[in-house]
Amino acid sequence: MAGSPTDLRLVRNLGIVAHIDAGKTTTSEHVLFYAGAIHRLGAVDSGNTTTDYDPEEQQRGITIYSACIPLQWKGCTLNLIDTPGHVDFTAEVERSLRVLDGCVVVFDAQKGVEAQSETVWRQAEKYQVPRCIFINKMDVIGADFEGTLADIVERLDTRPVPVVIPLGSGSIKDSDRPFEAVIDIIEQKVYRFSPSDWGKTITTEEVPEEMVSEVLRWRTNLFDVLTENDPHDLITSLVLEGGRVPVEQIQKLLRQQTIARLIQPLFCGSGREHIGIQPLMDGMIHYLPCPLDRPPVVGMNPKKKEKAEIRKPDAKEPFCGLVFKVVADSHGELSFLRIYSGMIKIGARVANPGKDSRETIAKMFHTEADPSQRTELEVGRAGDIVAIVGLKESATGDTLCDQQQPILLEKIQFAQAVVSRSVEPESSGDKDKLADVLSILRREDPTFIVSQDKDTGQTLMSGMGMLHLEIKQHRMERDFRLKIRVGKPRVSYRETIGQKTKVQGECDRLAGGTTIFGKVSVSFSPLELEEAMPVEAEVESLAKPSKNKAKNKGPKDPVVDTLGVRVINKVRHDSVPENLVESALEGLRSSLLSGELGYPVMKVEAILESIEWDPSRSNEVAMQVAAADAVRKAFADNIVLLEPVMKLEVNVPEEHLGSVTADLNARRAEIQDIIVRGKNRVVEAILPMAKLFDYADRVRSISQGRAGSTMEPRAYAPTAPEVLRNLLNPSF
Repeated sequence: MAGSPTDLRLVRNLGIVAHIDAGKTTTSEHVLFYAGAIHRLGAVDSGNTTTDYDPEEQQRGITIYSACIPLQWKGCTLNLIDTPGHVDFTAEVERSLRVLDGCVVVFDAQKGVEAQSETVWRQAEKYQVPRCIFINKMDVIGADFEGTLADIVERLDTRPVPVVIPLGSGSIKDSDRPFEAVIDIIEQKVYRFSPSDWGKTITTEEVPEEMVSEVLRWRTNLFDVLTENDPHDLITSLVLEGGRVPVEQIQKLLRQQTIARLIQPLFCGSGREHIGIQPLMDGMIHYLPCPLDRPPVVGMNPKKKEKAEIRKPDAKEPFCGLVFKVVADSHGELSFLRIYSGMIKIGARVANPGKDSRETIAKMFHTEADPSQRTELEVGRAGDIVAIVGLKESATGDTLCDQQQPILLEKIQFAQAVVSRSVEPESSGDKDKLADVLSILRREDPTFIVSQDKDTGQTLMSGMGMLHLEIKQHRMERDFRLKIRVGKPRVSYRETIGQKTKVQGECDRLAGGTTIFGKVSVSFSPLELEEAMPVEAEVESLAKPSKNKAKNKGPKDPVVDTLGVRVINKVRHDSVPENLVESALEGLRSSLLSGELGYPVMKVEAILESIEWDPSRSNEVAMQVAAADAVRKAFADNIVLLEPVMKLEVNVPEEHLGSVTADLNARRAEIQDIIVRGKNRVVEAILPMAKLFDYADRVRSISQGRAGSTMEPRAYAPTAPEVLRNLLNPSF
């Protein structure tokens, strides 16, 4: 594609999301093939799919990195993003959904709603993204269209509306009528897909006589749902009168209700058998929104923080965009940008208001799945997704905008790391190189954290799971040719306080030959989990407040960091010099970055109640020292150690259920439910991350390789008392 699209009504920024192994990448591969973006189909099992370009993805047969590909379908431009399904790479899904206008959620017809299905659904709901649903794998043994539909309704509390239903179900081996085609209940036609050309040739047939009543049932259901919200009487009168309802009117009302997120049009098919993908592609065009259908983006004026800024998806508006992904390698960085308003050209200077800096657009591209395959652009316009070379300071979640009319968009929030491993170079001469590589990987992945162990001095890398850290290790070795050693996995603990307390923090000491003095009174309270803010990896933001501070003579609004640490000021600036109050608050923020044991602090509220100061002896340093003293006193004998608790889902044959549940009980698991799913049982449990490092291998062993498990972070919860005792008294 030579340039950015100009008619936004013909643009769709879409993502494909799902649980691992539901068939996202296979679906994406077919979409690319039918749209003419590729000329032959790849297969996940063969490691030659277009969107899984990374060697690690090809080897493991999973998607790790989201891929963005522009393609054409029936006169529209689709910017298609294929995302990972594994929970360790949930940040890729999070940042993709943040900038997409719509998405397709893929479900396995045999397994229904799985753990990560719920996670991606919640993520899409958080960003208010309209959705279509695709029930894949209708050809597998045990495929159950209506069962999966009921599972979606019950577990996701949503309203899917089938517009395509299957003709047949399951495979030849287990079904009297195996899955062979799909029926469009709007057109009332059967679509068959030729296997000889991978489903490209479509044959249209009349609905078989034995399926007519079934089609009528689903069509009646569709009309019942649509007529509940038909304010302009697009179809209601015709339905009540029993007249013919034009297809265009049905599609128009479906589109309106999908964009309003009242319903989700539902399709079905089989990527493996090349059935049902083109109707889904038509549904992307018909029902999912263009940039003009989405609300204007709202941000904050960085110079006037009380003033909201609005940007419409229009090339004539001031430029505004969000960096949602950075791809880093040994040759440089590629920053992916969703342009919300205005336009940018090569060589333009733009503002990064979050970092109070300026950036130059050196080069701009549309990328293929593999970012090394690029089409150079001269101009990027509102509604488009582009890749930029030349950004020096901008990272994931940063806003870029017009220098004269700045806007700061809300940052992307990510889950926090739950597991850590030490990392060191095999050669001491590579120490600086390791630091540089870790910095590069940190910039591209906000859930990858690098820190120092205060007791051992070791460098720790932390991530969302063992697979996440394994991938980083292999990237360092393969892409950056760095030989490293990694330590055993360890849990990423957090600290909070157990009881509410009020303390006096003091500073009365000699500094540089002068006595400095400061005293602060601070109330500390533990926050409940639901009170704590969503967590993101940018912990250091607490220690680096914005350079553009709003001037406010009264008490400031609460400052809440991304780990749920809330700092509130109740001291009026007219009673104490403003610089002293700011220093005390800054001292609280920086001291609450880590607790007594050196782990990050979360779920704590600190209220600065009062300040004692002396005109001749009090300065900013004294107030910061006094605040730090208050934090130390608040945590003394009042520490609660928190550990990551995971939600585990185990799919196991019934004959191995007893062995699996016995093993889970030995790991201190709380079994919440056991669901019947065909001949298998799905065990849902909650248990500490520390008990799960070897679980994938163990569950395969006790089930003779027939059970599979998935997990996702659920919350941070207090550890067993002995864990805290051992950390406080390691010699015992």
